[in-house]
Amino acid sequence: MAVTSIEIKERGPYAEGMIFDDTGAYEQLDGTVHFAVDPANPANSLITDLERAPKNAAGLVEFSADFRILKPVDQQKGSHKLFFDVVNRGNPLSLARINNAPNSDRMGPGNGFLMRRGYTQVWCGWQHDATQDPGKLRVHVPNAANTEGRLVVTFQPNGPSVTQMLSDRGHLPYPASDLDQPNAELTVHDHDSGPATVVPRSDWDFGKIETGNLVPDASHISMAKGFKPGKVYRCIYTTATAPVVGLGIAAVRDLVSFLRYSDNQDNPCAEDIQHTMAFGSSQSGRFLRHMLYLAMNQDEEDRKVFDGIIANIAGGMRGEFNQRFGQPSNLLAASPGSVFPFADVGQTDPETGRTDGLLARLTARAKVPKIFLTNTSSEYWAGHAALNHIDPTGTKDIRPSDSVRIYHFASTQHNAGVLPLGHVQDTGATGLHPFNWVDWRPLMRAAVANLDAWISSNTTPPPSRHARLDDGTAVPSESLRSVFQSFPGVGFPDHLRHLYRLDYGPRDGIVENLPPVTGNPYPALVSNVDQDGNDVAGIRLPDVSVPLASVPGWNLRHPDTGGPGQTHKTMGSTLPFAFTKQERQDTSDPRPSIEERYASRQDYLDRVETAAQDLTSERYMLEEDVPRVSEMAGERYDLLESRVKEAQPAGD
Repeated sequence: MAVTSIEIKERGPYAEGMIFDDTGAYEQLDGTVHFAVDPANPANSLITDLERAPKNAAGLVEFSADFRILKPVDQQKGSHKLFFDVVNRGNPLSLARINNAPNSDRMGPGNGFLMRRGYTQVWCGWQHDATQDPGKLRVHVPNAANTEGRLVVTFQPNGPSVTQMLSDRGHLPYPASDLDQPNAELTVHDHDSGPATVVPRSDWDFGKIETGNLVPDASHISMAKGFKPGKVYRCIYTTATAPVVGLGIAAVRDLVSFLRYSDNQDNPCAEDIQHTMAFGSSQSGRFLRHMLYLAMNQDEEDRKVFDGIIANIAGGMRGEFNQRFGQPSNLLAASPGSVFPFADVGQTDPETGRTDGLLARLTARAKVPKIFLTNTSSEYWAGHAALNHIDPTGTKDIRPSDSVRIYHFASTQHNAGVLPLGHVQDTGATGLHPFNWVDWRPLMRAAVANLDAWISSNTTPPPSRHARLDDGTAVPSESLRSVFQSFPGVGFPDHLRHLYRLDYGPRDGIVENLPPVTGNPYPALVSNVDQDGNDVAGIRLPDVSVPLASVPGWNLRHPDTGGPGQTHKTMGSTLPFAFTKQERQDTSDPRPSIEERYASRQDYLDRVETAAQDLTSERYMLEEDVPRVSEMAGERYDLLESRVKEAQPAGD
């Protein structure tokens, strides 16, 4: 077995010994897991550059990873199921995105959902370049020997700057192999898919500008003239640092396999785990899609690792998770992680002639888990989520495998919506409109329950729900321009996002064409909308079916951050209706006002509860979430009503 040892460094009560219904108390274990994988084993054959990594006396490649486990103190009270959360840039996400724990306390119990269900919860570092912040989980992998090559780093400043780290959001950069590099290239683009303008090599340097002086530095570039906010910059340069990035996938595979199958006395879950599930959100969902594509749901002894997988808000993309000089953190459409295939079933791209499917290798090896692909409207407006269920020509719906369900959370954004409404992300990226307020997490909790029932008792989950061509609900994003432009002060993107056909060379995991050979774009299809601008397809929460606002999955960049007319990468918008008929008439808003829609606050809440109960009867939402959904609806109503009262002149 690939796990050679588990070192538990800390062990203690979780959440001060809080009791979670019949499951009781949990304990938390933190430590390091050590691995040694065999490059000759077929299960490892697709790990890029594994053969170039240093080997021990037995011919195995050694590496390690940080891990964390939450498990019932009394395992007999647990469900005997392992719930694995793929960390996102080193951070646990499931407790925030399933349990509603606040982002300020990512390990907090939140509403206790996963604990009340008795899951043993596991996290493992897999990203080699995650930042060194305390509490983050990382993998520690060797470098491939004698490996040098070119890579591209892309960035879009949100404010004026003269220095830029050669990485995404402060992650560990690939240092330039030397600081001269006359063939290194910097280009600037007006938007993601805009034409390139070469910045003269004499205008920029490898280094940092500090107090007006250039300090040579292999991990930064600087330009005295300054990088302009909103512009997209791409730097192509040479590095000689080549970590074996794909070992991060092996770490996840082998730790879960060990916890599930090993009777070793060092296994803290020995003889307990009967079923396994994985959850990944955003980057982590793309990680799971890549793991599936590489057929790494089987361990070195050819055993299935995960019985069920939820790849959430990953759209149709994978990522740079098994690539030489891979940058797992980036969200770029122009990336080796954004290439065909997209759908789970095999298909042929008529432009390139390539035939492939996300599950092609696993299907051949009979290790296919049950899979939920869940996406928000932001992934559709990003130009790629529809490729999960519509062919590359944009002319035909695809029927997924029997083991796959595809769910679109209608009129939602990448991150679950919350109050109070905000405009600014922690990255500094700012939306022109307030971010989308729809909280899709009740749908995610139902998805967890449905996947659990599917893998443990063979209970068929609800059918896929998303936009389709055959019923007219899937439409080109451009076709909705007139709808949104009719709403006062809203506007519409000047540059809609697409994935393009990109040829990086014949070898998966190794870039030979840089920049890539670029072909035609894939179709960018989204859900059609109703008269309010809300999605007609997908699972419609009461915020969408009994609305107080238009809640699209896109937002525009705020002009203060540059790039006006470009879409925000991940966030949607909240565009409230006028509260009164008079306000609507004053602004020439075609959308009926709130007072024209609902007789009273109670009338509105009654309709919300009816819509929520309909979702529970269809099993897209759990009964336990109906009160909370109604409570959130009341909070939104009160917010809009309070704005009207605040706007009234004193004495009215």
